[in-house]
Amino acid sequence: MNSSSRITRWLAGASGFWFSLFTAGVAFCLYTCIFALRKAFGVATYEGLEWGGASFKVWMVIFQMLGYMLSKFIGIKVVSELGAHSRAKGILLMVSIATISWLFFAVTPAPYSLIFLFFNGLPLGMVWGMVFGYLEGRKFTEVLGASLSVSFIFSAGFAKTIGGLTMKYWGTSEFWMPLVTALLFFGPLLLFLYLLNQVPPPTAEDEALRTRRQPMTGAERMKFTLTFLPGLVLLVLTYTLLTAYRDFRDNFSAEIWESLGYGQSPEIFVLTESIVALVVLVVIGSLMVIRDNFKAMMINHLIVLIGLVLVGMGTFAFQRGWIDPKTWMIAVGMGLYFGYIQFNSIFFDRLIATFRIVSTVGFLIYLADSVGYVGSMGVVLFKEFGSELNWLDFFMSAGYVVSVVGTLLMLISLAYFNWKYRGWPKNS
Repeated sequence: MNSSSRITRWLAGASGFWFSLFTAGVAFCLYTCIFALRKAFGVATYEGLEWGGASFKVWMVIFQMLGYMLSKFIGIKVVSELGAHSRAKGILLMVSIATISWLFFAVTPAPYSLIFLFFNGLPLGMVWGMVFGYLEGRKFTEVLGASLSVSFIFSAGFAKTIGGLTMKYWGTSEFWMPLVTALLFFGPLLLFLYLLNQVPPPTAEDEALRTRRQPMTGAERMKFTLTFLPGLVLLVLTYTLLTAYRDFRDNFSAEIWESLGYGQSPEIFVLTESIVALVVLVVIGSLMVIRDNFKAMMINHLIVLIGLVLVGMGTFAFQRGWIDPKTWMIAVGMGLYFGYIQFNSIFFDRLIATFRIVSTVGFLIYLADSVGYVGSMGVVLFKEFGSELNWLDFFMSAGYVVSVVGTLLMLISLAYFNWKYRGWPKNS
């Protein structure tokens, strides 16, 4: 990082409000651009194309997810050991590979082009941890992490809307649309990456409040895992449910909206997801006012629980005809992201701060992600090859499973971490 830059010096002396506004805004914009490199293709249906008994779109999701899933396992080591000085270069390398992959996808005949979905997902899976490394371990991590995390609620819809508009008004084909969309976002991506790289490291006050963060060795990762193994299993299983449900909703939202009668309305993606993003940002960002890390971690549990219940209740209300499709998708989105976003940002940050173990959030996020995307892959394969339900019915049935099982897991987790904290040495 260029610690002598004018922006860095200004941020070092800025008030908490201006520091948070700048850092949160830049992180949000950066990941919005990065997400467009991955998710824009979801707006297309690739109708009429099949291979091996499954639709081409499903194979696209599977190949990209295979790369993304593999990168999460790699990221357990790479991201947790990555130094601050290497973040920007690492991000730039990853997004460049992902963009070039869309070029090869566009010029390679199907189904051979599917391999480039794998090479698109492989580098992008490691970017999240690199970006979040700029934000963790600060007294404002709640609002910073929430701002970064809601970017992929908003950006998923925004990228699809832009991709859909390029097809609708520019006549871009479904195969060239992902590359065209990626190129539209790549210039702004470079600008926001430069700006985020000017953010100074955590202060002494940040470290006192949230514990010092540093790269972890293999032995340190193993010790941390064994220390909290029962709780981590519960959290990872819950996150796996949320990841699988979120990925299905995200990857096949075009098919779900088409089933609901909104197939010709590309703007529906950004409209509904913007509402979800705003509500989730306000709720989760407000947790930064809670200085007691243990209390905050318990409240984190409660917010996840409320979200899980909302998924089930919203789906039940829609099936009974009490709410319309847009209200249902917004309700399910809010419930889903009340949990999913926390696991990608502040939940693990508060866990580390509660028990005051010098470590990094990147390790825990990638530990959870590696298992979560295995579950996500399993859901896609089951839907395509083991279920007779259509997209909409499968999505509703999955919502009930996530709601009931996830609620049970989080209740046990809440009890476990409460017990663990009561017996934890308070001077550690």
